[in-house]
Amino acid sequence: MAYKDVYARWQADPEAFWMEAAQAIDWDEAPSQALFDRGDDLFEWYADGKVNTCWNAVDRHVAAGRGDQVAIIHDSPITGSQQKITFAELQTRVATLAGALRAKGVEQGDRVIIYMPMVPEALEAMLACARLGAVHSVVFGGFAANELAVRIDDATPKAIIAASCGLEPGRVVKYKPLLDGAIDQASHKPDFCVILQREQEIARLTEGRDHDWHSFQMGVAPADCVPVAGNHPAYILYTSGTTGAPKGVVRHTGGHLVALNWTMKNIYDVDPGDVFWAASDVGWVVGHSYICYGPLIHGNTTIVFEGKPVGTPDAGTFWRVISEHRVKSFFTAPTAFRAVKREDPQGALIKEYDLSSLKTVYLAGERADPDTILWAQDKLGVPVIDHWWQTETGFAIAANPMGIEPLPVKIGSPSVAMPGYDVQILDDAGHEMPRGELGAIAVKLPLPPGTLPTLWNAEDRYRKSYLTTFPGFYETGDAGMIDEDGYLYIMARTDDVINVAGHRLSTGGMEEVLASHPDVAECAVIGVSDPLKGQLPVGFLCLNAGCSRTQDEITGEVVKLVRDKIGPVAAFKLAVVVDRLPKTRSGKILRAIMVKIADGQEYKMPATIDDPAILDEIRSALQTLGYAK
Repeated sequence: MAYKDVYARWQADPEAFWMEAAQAIDWDEAPSQALFDRGDDLFEWYADGKVNTCWNAVDRHVAAGRGDQVAIIHDSPITGSQQKITFAELQTRVATLAGALRAKGVEQGDRVIIYMPMVPEALEAMLACARLGAVHSVVFGGFAANELAVRIDDATPKAIIAASCGLEPGRVVKYKPLLDGAIDQASHKPDFCVILQREQEIARLTEGRDHDWHSFQMGVAPADCVPVAGNHPAYILYTSGTTGAPKGVVRHTGGHLVALNWTMKNIYDVDPGDVFWAASDVGWVVGHSYICYGPLIHGNTTIVFEGKPVGTPDAGTFWRVISEHRVKSFFTAPTAFRAVKREDPQGALIKEYDLSSLKTVYLAGERADPDTILWAQDKLGVPVIDHWWQTETGFAIAANPMGIEPLPVKIGSPSVAMPGYDVQILDDAGHEMPRGELGAIAVKLPLPPGTLPTLWNAEDRYRKSYLTTFPGFYETGDAGMIDEDGYLYIMARTDDVINVAGHRLSTGGMEEVLASHPDVAECAVIGVSDPLKGQLPVGFLCLNAGCSRTQDEITGEVVKLVRDKIGPVAAFKLAVVVDRLPKTRSGKILRAIMVKIADGQEYKMPATIDDPAILDEIRSALQTLGYAK
């Protein structure tokens, strides 16, 4: 079937569409229906079914005779080690860990916080919780103690599973002092902690509370999979909130299984047994959906990568991993490719590896600027597919459905809405905008299976955050447009649309122009306050390695480029060269913080910031332009 036929089939009968998709999952008790309308714009999927995530991700593949297939490849260029774990081995390891947790009192519905680096044990901990019906909450390894404490108090975990350390190029990040500090600060205290000791840092265990990962599991009976209701929470994942307090996104078990399994073939075009690699971290939603759950549920081999796109040891590490492990589909963030492109603009290192296994590259996590996509297409010789989704949705809202029908790529667009998503562009009053006009991107309720049904212990906040601005719709917080062919364009977060003398302009559109300059490796545009025009755009440029031209030459050229491509209406006259841009660990540029610095406003240091020192560099650059006073 063509994409339009599949989408039309979903539109005509969503219930039948999602009940059919649910047949690919092993149910202990099949659901009687797909959608449950709880009233007042609250919905649940497969609520009366009984199912277990770990069975579907691990045990069923062993039962089907595929226990010898590699489930997880751990590749750590930082330690120089590799490990392969089959589905049969994974089943034993997860069942044993689950048995040890059960012996210490962890039961269905209990919460467990996981605070781990990129090691296979992180996935084993997630799956062991799922095996018991416990609700896990993965917190990015190395998060500050006070941020971890906030999550401990919100989730009230019975246990915390952590590692002694994480590894960055050239340094060891000690996790145990951060964990101890968080528990000290938190009002809620876990019953016990399990610590994976890594040879790079042996942590001191707290007697009576902390248990060594290996001795903790000795002599325990393995645990069987516990069937849970389809609407039982699989996990809580905290995402940053506008108030500074994290929002606990909840994922229900049944819809999570069905949706992720459906995406692996229909969006990513992989078959069971193929190697799928998402170069992310288990602390982010991509790590949940496409390092741990999606590939394993579908029977793919997944890669757990402990390294960086550059510096471990060079800008060819992605290509080495793809070549060595015969990766078919590769998923990363545009910022990772920009880092590689900056270090190796000609793609010389690509030529050193056999990438014949690679069929498709997928980008998400932020807007993929056309220049990065064109560079990757040219150097890799495979389709480079931008797609768009959020922590809240758990899988793609808009994508190019490569496993249904590869659609023509329109550079700058994540293509079209996936089944389950009725995406509309709305004005401030909630009226649908004409095709081609910029507005707020919203999704008509109900959202599809696998998306958030609520926030953890915060239903009122869920409504306020997502449902009140446009009644009957989920507010994405992104701005964009839909063209005549139904292709979606994500132009900016709604708060990144700037108003210059009454003209609503997308900072993303300006960034596209700046990124097209041959010497610009990466860029960001923000709107700063201006007494005459309301706001003015300011561009920040990171240049390619080895660029020999003067900063004045390049800033002059990009100003002219924006004038030529967007027009004088943009009033783009200010650009500055910086070494780095402030980002979250997942690669998102912290534009809102940059605006606050420019306008001299107070701001809360984001918990997810990669390197706080970069903000001082941004402040200094803005001061040279007369801002950040």
